[in-house]
Amino acid sequence: MLVNTHSYYSLRYGTLSPEQLITCLQQYGYDTAVLTDINNSSGVLDFIKIAREKGFNGLAGMEFRNGDDILFIGIARNRKGFQELNELISNANLNGSKLPDNAPAFNHVFVVYPYGKKERQALREFEYIGITPKQVNKIIFDNHDKYIILSPVTFLNDRGYKLHKELRAINNNILYTQLQPQQYATTYETLVPQSDLLQSFERVPQIIRNTEKLFSECSFDFDFSEPKNKKIYGSSRSDDKYLLEKLAYEGMKYRYGLHNKEARARIDKELRIIDQLGFSAYFLITWDIVRYAKSRGFYHVGRGSGANSVVAYCLQITDVCPIELDLYFERFLNPNRKSPPDFDIDFSWDERDDVYDYIFKRYGYRHTALMGAMSTFRNRSIIRELGKVYGLPKAEIDRIIRNPTDSLNDHEVARMIMSIHNQVEDFPNLRTIHASGVLISEEPITAYTALDMPPKGFQTAQIDMYTAEDIGFEKFDILSQRGIGHIKEAADIVKRNRGIRIDVHDVDRFKNDKAIQAQLKTGDSIGCFYIESPAMRQLLKKLKCSDYLTLVAASSIIRPGVASSGMMKAYIERFHDPSKTVYLHPIMEEQLRETFGVMVYQEDVLKIGHHFFGLTLAEADVLRRMMSGKARGRKHLEEIERKAFNNIAEKGIPLEIAREVWRQVESFAGYSFSKAHSASFAVESFQSLFLKTYYPLEFMVAVINNWGGFYRSWVYIHEAKKAGGTIHLPCINHSECRTTLSETDVFIGFDHIKSIEATTKEVILNERNHNGRYLSLDNFIQRTGISLEQVVILIRLGAFRFTGIDKKALLWEAHALLNKAPKQTGQLLFTGNCKKYTMPQFSTSWIEDVYDEIELLGNPFTKSMFDLLRTDYKGDCTAMDMTGKVGQVVRILGNFVADKDVHTKRGEWMKFGTFLDIHGEFFDTVHFPPSLARYPLQGAGIYLIQGKVVSDFGFPSIEVEKSGKLSIVSDPRGK
Repeated sequence: MLVNTHSYYSLRYGTLSPEQLITCLQQYGYDTAVLTDINNSSGVLDFIKIAREKGFNGLAGMEFRNGDDILFIGIARNRKGFQELNELISNANLNGSKLPDNAPAFNHVFVVYPYGKKERQALREFEYIGITPKQVNKIIFDNHDKYIILSPVTFLNDRGYKLHKELRAINNNILYTQLQPQQYATTYETLVPQSDLLQSFERVPQIIRNTEKLFSECSFDFDFSEPKNKKIYGSSRSDDKYLLEKLAYEGMKYRYGLHNKEARARIDKELRIIDQLGFSAYFLITWDIVRYAKSRGFYHVGRGSGANSVVAYCLQITDVCPIELDLYFERFLNPNRKSPPDFDIDFSWDERDDVYDYIFKRYGYRHTALMGAMSTFRNRSIIRELGKVYGLPKAEIDRIIRNPTDSLNDHEVARMIMSIHNQVEDFPNLRTIHASGVLISEEPITAYTALDMPPKGFQTAQIDMYTAEDIGFEKFDILSQRGIGHIKEAADIVKRNRGIRIDVHDVDRFKNDKAIQAQLKTGDSIGCFYIESPAMRQLLKKLKCSDYLTLVAASSIIRPGVASSGMMKAYIERFHDPSKTVYLHPIMEEQLRETFGVMVYQEDVLKIGHHFFGLTLAEADVLRRMMSGKARGRKHLEEIERKAFNNIAEKGIPLEIAREVWRQVESFAGYSFSKAHSASFAVESFQSLFLKTYYPLEFMVAVINNWGGFYRSWVYIHEAKKAGGTIHLPCINHSECRTTLSETDVFIGFDHIKSIEATTKEVILNERNHNGRYLSLDNFIQRTGISLEQVVILIRLGAFRFTGIDKKALLWEAHALLNKAPKQTGQLLFTGNCKKYTMPQFSTSWIEDVYDEIELLGNPFTKSMFDLLRTDYKGDCTAMDMTGKVGQVVRILGNFVADKDVHTKRGEWMKFGTFLDIHGEFFDTVHFPPSLARYPLQGAGIYLIQGKVVSDFGFPSIEVEKSGKLSIVSDPRGK
């Protein structure tokens, strides 16, 4: 009887999840309802699936609005009708247009207009007018043929009504008291029992019959088990099978040669299962995407569980050899698997959109969309939004968030906010874009979802990855990362700067290169993909990592699950002394011998789930996915856990051992990498290491131009200087937008200058490229017409130092030339000799120059921050001295680089710090809660640090007792 129900997917409007809605509908006596969320179908398929499980007749629909104005309600008669609804809202979203006041000529949709929106005489065959209980008296004497029951549902009770209004205030960014009646629903959208609703219409039984008849003509027969991905790459499934075989065997020749029996057997086995499961098209589409990227000269990294596949390796989707790494085949494919393996394909951050564009054009906009995602109300965002709705000042909101038990928070509004907080936590808040997913469908994409058009410019599904997976989609993950940009640009710079063409894909050679191995072992990996963070550099040194396989393990060990469970330390101990390995059970030894009894990879969860807990491989994979947050359903996880412990009892394994193994699985699985994933990362790390080892300057300039990685740009500029580069501030005759390298001269690019306008950079470069270098300040001003403000910035940074004229004199001259001149841009003002001014004498100071650099570049480059200290004291220790001073209390000066907050088991905060010493060498610090509370780190600056030098597996660090930021000389510019 309900043709207009809302779930919380009516964003910032609805108050019930689809499951809550169905449960309440059944409790109130209903057996059929239409989910009609506002301008979206995000929740429809969830609603249908849950309804089917609960024996409820769930139907699909949508409520169409322009702003707060409701236009009409669409009810899908069948799946084709659902597609028509999706296409109507998608067309409006994609074109940025308003919805029509009247519904289009649907073929498979019933349309319901609110009473008063359309005259009864103008209704078409598929259109009706909805009558609410309070409107019955108005139409009692009308012809009722085109009337049906309209009893909208948005909330259950007064509490839900209040929550609805609060959500509407959040949506409109106004105070709760400022809400206008048209901005929220009336109390008539409260769910009422079906018996009460029917009683309201007992005087007009024709309307009841009309409603029943409408429902009888609607059904939603959706197959959730059928794969929804594009099923055929070529003209037929058999053609796909033969093409994949051809490509795999050709690739085998490239990867293994013609006579490798092991590779041939593995390929045959994989191809057979791929064909049986119908995954040939999935592999071929992935291959096609990579093939396109390679044709454009784009670099890529293939990873994900698909990297366990020798076929993927032969197709050059991945660069990881599964045979070399003994990758667990069942992690990739097994006959019980219903969905294809996932391929994560990384491209450079500045090339991914080109790949997206190809996918949309190659496979068609009707069948392609970016994966959507749901941004939900989380702890802080709820409090902040509700605080604004109730008019709390920002300081009070911050206090409630940071210290909810503060006595100042003991007031009515704060208590109300905290009570609402529990109601709305995890509610969908905004639709957004998944980080990387792309859907390519067999049927038109609108058969499954409506589409949005976010600012990114590619149509995006309104469903998220969980719903997509539930209905049978497997996304293609097309990711972007800066590490690939570092590698590609470094190779280009080497070619320009040295005339050497290098093959960064010759990874086998890199793995066996002694110099690269030595570089890895020292942890000298700043700028290198995935292995440059302080924690990773420490791990490399602790492991004395010098080979590919150890790096593969390290790439997963560093993940929070292993580290937080204490197993990272156990792994390092056992790696150096295998005799210390302790196995909880003989099965653990059998399955985890390679990793010294420590679960390092996702495959280890599968092994333990299958061999120790007795789960099927399919169940073990579900366990892995649920614990890693890639699947929903706590109930299913509990079922698997019960089965696992029942199996344990049957095997006679002691319960306390089983519980400890389960704890390790739980703490580990959510953060682990697959071995193939770790191996893919390690390949890219070796590519970076090769460039850093043999072409350090070119590599660092590439890192700078791709906006770094873990650290801020100044750290990479410092590394370039350590590598022998001469760092030059921006220069109007030598610099480009990006940082450039000429032999060993590094010119910082204009892009790094704060407050420089894009048009200024464009004019400088265009004019210089067309008419040659600038001869003087007045020549520059004549030729560019750049504003005084922009010229002043360039002068202050020394961009005119080639003139040999003091900066202050240049500033005086610039003001004399431009103070009264009209602003001109991009034209030659005049070409004659300029009037020469007699300049006064100016005093200069290098300190002023350094402060200009700090202001305009963010950090000094002609001097060090140590040069600005008021004290000459340099401490009694340097980074290089620490190894020889283990156990001693030292005092050391450090330039702050980075820190990391860690929450202790006691609920306190501690930090790990990273600094550069007076010689530019890195050292690390540990700030335990007591010292951190007394001596907090306060961001950038030079610190005097006192503490004891400790060593962990040969890696020294300082346990801080005291620290404080040292004062520097004042800014003489008077700012």
